[in-house]
Amino acid sequence: MNHLPEVLKILEGALKSNAQMAVNYANLLAEKLESEGGGQFAKLIREKISRAPRQLFSTAGTVNPLPVDSESRFNLADETRPILEQVDVVLDATTTARIDEFVSCIKRADELITAGVGISPSLLLYGPPGCGKTILAKHVAARLELPLLTARCDTLVSSFLGATSKNIRALFDHTASRPCVLFLDEFDSLAKARDDKQELGELKRVVVSLLQNIDALSSNTVLIAATNHPQLLDPAAWRRFAYRIEIPVPDSNQRRLLLQSRLGRLAPVKALDSLVELSEGLPGAIIEQAAYDAVRATVLSDRKEISAADISRRLIRAQDGERPMSVEDEMRLLRERAPHFFDYRTLNELFGVSLRRIGQLFKDQKEV
Repeated sequence: MNHLPEVLKILEGALKSNAQMAVNYANLLAEKLESEGGGQFAKLIREKISRAPRQLFSTAGTVNPLPVDSESRFNLADETRPILEQVDVVLDATTTARIDEFVSCIKRADELITAGVGISPSLLLYGPPGCGKTILAKHVAARLELPLLTARCDTLVSSFLGATSKNIRALFDHTASRPCVLFLDEFDSLAKARDDKQELGELKRVVVSLLQNIDALSSNTVLIAATNHPQLLDPAAWRRFAYRIEIPVPDSNQRRLLLQSRLGRLAPVKALDSLVELSEGLPGAIIEQAAYDAVRATVLSDRKEISAADISRRLIRAQDGERPMSVEDEMRLLRERAPHFFDYRTLNELFGVSLRRIGQLFKDQKEV
């Protein structure tokens, strides 16, 4: 049966006397029917909604406001509507296949339910910082054409006893009432291992509350969590996710694609192989930042092509952790890592140091 998940959510809303939930999913059903050429059926659904008594819900077709913390009155989540064309992700083949499978399970949920296997649309992303976990959550939401609710940990976690668990419950209740993707970034801040003796009892109760709310989620609610510290997660949290995908630092092919797409028409094509090598081990976010900085510098200096030395310098400094160093030490680092890019004249132009001084500094090295 087509659109069985939406029908079940409408029925669930009706049985719970939650008219807003039923309306939200009825509107989603109308949108899907319209996109599939069933405009007449979509119109009938919307007409039925428009005739419903106004006292049942605030405004036909709208959703309840985002839940807020009772003390600060700040929203517990931020809502965005990612657009696929604006969410560019570069993944390896294995990760791409797993994400495609996750999205397909949700889009074809009616077939899986009919086959008796159902779905569990929960995804845990883990890996080093800057490797694309957040952008990947946006990518999934965009492919599903659903709004993305990103939990705000600074508001969700309260200093008041029991308030954090209440906030978690309020956020999950809101998520269950509407079509959306719930994204729990920095997941380890909420689901930290309960065997950590340094943690207070209140924080351990938060983990229990979080796990119970995840268990209570409908099979139609899409949940994505991300962490930079998978080793800190409570073992029980891992078992709550049907899909667990590690996002590592990009390989050479991914780094090449990243550099080509971010540098665009200004890319120093002949130096691309060297740039791919120099960026080894760097997360995608750092490579992207270095590339965009190089593009800005090129545009502002009215050059037609990015200087290979400029982008190389940025990548090498990122590799080195951007630690403070003297001009002489930086020139030594650049010459050590990429002597073919940093001859004496290039160093002279970059740092304003005389050729004589550079020659003295590298008197034991041959000019490349």
